[in-house]
Amino acid sequence: MSLPKKPEVVIIGRPNVGKSTLFNRLVGKKLALVDDQPGVTRDRRMGDAVIAGLHFTIVDTAGWEDENELSLPGRMRKQTEASLAGADAAIFVVDARAGLTPLDEEIARYLREQEVPVVVVANKAEGNAAEAGVMEAYALGLGEPLAVSAEHGVGVADLFGGLWPIIGAKAEEWEEAHDAERAEWREMDEEDRPSGPLKLAIVGRPNAGKSTLINRLLGEDRLLTGPEAGITRDSIAIDWEWTDPKSGETREIRLIDTAGMRKKKNVTEKLEKLSVADARRAVDFAEVVVLLLDATQGLEHQDLKIASLVLEEGRALMIAINKWDVAEDASKLFNGIRAALDDGLAQVRGLPLFAVSAKTGKGLDQMLAGAFELRDAWSKRVGTAALNRWFDDAMEANPPPAPGGKRIKLRYITQAGTRPPRFVIFGTRLDELPKSYERYLVNSIRAKLGFDAVPVRVTLKANKNPFAKD
Repeated sequence: MSLPKKPEVVIIGRPNVGKSTLFNRLVGKKLALVDDQPGVTRDRRMGDAVIAGLHFTIVDTAGWEDENELSLPGRMRKQTEASLAGADAAIFVVDARAGLTPLDEEIARYLREQEVPVVVVANKAEGNAAEAGVMEAYALGLGEPLAVSAEHGVGVADLFGGLWPIIGAKAEEWEEAHDAERAEWREMDEEDRPSGPLKLAIVGRPNAGKSTLINRLLGEDRLLTGPEAGITRDSIAIDWEWTDPKSGETREIRLIDTAGMRKKKNVTEKLEKLSVADARRAVDFAEVVVLLLDATQGLEHQDLKIASLVLEEGRALMIAINKWDVAEDASKLFNGIRAALDDGLAQVRGLPLFAVSAKTGKGLDQMLAGAFELRDAWSKRVGTAALNRWFDDAMEANPPPAPGGKRIKLRYITQAGTRPPRFVIFGTRLDELPKSYERYLVNSIRAKLGFDAVPVRVTLKANKNPFAKD
């Protein structure tokens, strides 16, 4: 039986009234990019909000602008309008210091025609200068405005009184079901507990088609796309269910779209620097990362730098070549990229490589199935017996060197953790062990124990046993 849905509340308003600041305040983290420049937010961003025990999903949206619907601002407004479909409530934010504008009045007219209940927030209401703006907000015809300063946290608690009559019953129903599910989870044995949604981040250079790919997977225009490079600024997480066409099994995925990562020397604007930093944080929170390449551009040095960053963070990495439907000399391109990856990322040879098309859907199911397999390897723990057998075989096949005629002794190995898999090898004279032998051990672990394309960490630790003999 599926759980009741948490109530969903959408923040709406013209640019630069403080929507993202309010969003960050409600989720208790700086998830949305905030800047004095208007129009920073372009895609819908969701977060878990709570006010005085009232739990709900909060949705940050792009600033509403009166532009042609084919323009970038116009397409952003269409995304905002779409976010109201299925929402339980809307928070309409106006700037109390600036007072009402014709655009505020236009948005109010639109909201009065919708069926979604609206709570008006007069933001930036700190100080006497905002009092007139708060009073003006009554003229919107959407009820009593709440005087709030999202930046300073003033008046945010008053939102409880505005939202509770609208979403309180649904929030209580969700919380009761959620508590029951958590209790059931705690009673399970650790190995029987579900692993949760696959956290899958899509990264790559600008215009590789990341947002288009996610829209194709979701079957809707959930993310803003277009010919302009760098449309995506925030890292956007979307919870989604995918049905494996082979097994028929439905599996949960948290898709994370990220801003395009250009060469560092080309990243000059403050906002783009914030976007790239946000994309790097998204990699930290992911389990599996898809590096999306553009088939019309091939593999570039910047792609290898992004791949190295992902591997350094210990994430499981796979490569997808997008726009395969327009690729020229496809077989040669695929083999060339495979060879370049193996050469440029020698620390992890054989990364999963998929040819996909966000436009036609080609290869996407295979890519997702591969992502789940990769997460399984990334989370794998090797049994003690199997680990010791591998260790003995590796030592026998290629014994450690003996610098100065005195052998380096590797005594035993243990797996210290997973995600990524981490191993500790104990022995003596380890400071003299050549890096080439460490690479041999890592490559052997990867090849013999089922960690083919996963970053593996091996730490050498001196034997502390005072009775151990060299």
